[in-house]
Amino acid sequence: MATPIKVVVAGALGRVGREMMYGLSADPDVDLVGGADPVAAEDYFDLPGGGGLVPLARSVEALFSRVRPRVMVDFTTAEAALANARAAIRAGVSPVIGTTGLSPANIEEIGRLAHEAQLGAVIAPNFAIGANLMMYFARIASRYLSAAEIIELHHAGKADAPSGTAYSTAKMMREARGEPFDRQETKKLTLDDVRGGDVDGIRIHSVRLPGLVAHQEVIFGGQGQTLIIRHDSYGRDSFVPGVLLAVKEVVNRSELVYGLDKIMGLGDG
Repeated sequence: MATPIKVVVAGALGRVGREMMYGLSADPDVDLVGGADPVAAEDYFDLPGGGGLVPLARSVEALFSRVRPRVMVDFTTAEAALANARAAIRAGVSPVIGTTGLSPANIEEIGRLAHEAQLGAVIAPNFAIGANLMMYFARIASRYLSAAEIIELHHAGKADAPSGTAYSTAKMMREARGEPFDRQETKKLTLDDVRGGDVDGIRIHSVRLPGLVAHQEVIFGGQGQTLIIRHDSYGRDSFVPGVLLAVKEVVNRSELVYGLDKIMGLGDG
């Protein structure tokens, strides 16, 4: 039997981070050895159901020297995720990052650092397996239907808009189509920004409400027909299976992989 992969979670006390702590600790191929969060007031995280105590620290650097993990899972903020990734790679720890809001320059830097260290890394706009299938199907549909809009719906506390998933979906669709989408101009707007943001002819609309978690619709229009591809995450535990896929694969890589679809083997659609 293979030795379990030693993993720590950055952002362990956040909404997603807690789900990662619970979900990763339940997998026999993973050894959850710690969590980090700047608001940590205790030295240990008490897993539910008598799962035991997991070391806690306020910084990933302190955690790395304390428990010596192989992989760091990060669900923090864009600023913290970049700093955490730098520290992880310096320590020989592979980052698996689900934090959104990283700029292209941030992603390029993490890729360069991983390449120089010959260390695997994963960044994914969305770790829900169903969401990645939604994006894959949208890429396929983009070759056949020339008009599309995206509606993404998230909880009221989400910091960025549009979501990283929606923006990535639009860019993937544009690449798959090979040309901008048909954009119908509205002649009269009685409310500013009512038509949403625009990515090469694809309008993106962001909804932020209490009660939501993470949801997205890609709506295609064609002659006499529409196609709607929708994915719903009803709980943050929906990200756990995808993160586990990434954790188990990143240790076999020596470079940055962007997107869970690459690990799922979905190809270009």
